[in-house]
Amino acid sequence: MDFTFIGGDVTLDLAGTLQQRRTEPRDLLDRPTALAAWAVAAGLVDAPPEVDGAALASALDLREALYRLAVTRPALDARDRATLNRFAAGSPVNVTLSADGDVRRVGDIDAVLATVARSGVALLGGVDAERIRECEAQPCTRLYLDASRRGGRRWCDMRGCGNRAKAAAFRARRHD
Repeated sequence: MDFTFIGGDVTLDLAGTLQQRRTEPRDLLDRPTALAAWAVAAGLVDAPPEVDGAALASALDLREALYRLAVTRPALDARDRATLNRFAAGSPVNVTLSADGDVRRVGDIDAVLATVARSGVALLGGVDAERIRECEAQPCTRLYLDASRRGGRRWCDMRGCGNRAKAAAFRARRHD
């Protein structure tokens, strides 16, 4: 499974695992093994944690709460906040520095979700919350942190959505 990590924060990258939300939703976390693979690809743990159907359902609940909180801020729904806070209260992934200087990340799926939720609390409750954007390219619905100098970034990724939008605008100008 090819995951993209372009959100600028693991919270937004998790929310982006449900693509094209308003048209033809494509869920990248469609089975427990996909969630385990995402946790490794996101750099949260070194080895895939065991994930069952209940853990996958929990992760999807967290993902949807994070998405709604990010797009509706500053009006933060109490139920979504409670979901986020419940996950954030868990024990996060254990991070250690080995003798050879490597970082080791170990944890089960609950620790992975707690780590993501803690990142979500910090993001949504911090100064960067104002920089969360949703991609303007249709049908993309990915969220990202706009780190541009003027805060005018329009697309989640220039190589994908931005390039397609600019090419379409160019073609439209040529046909006029």
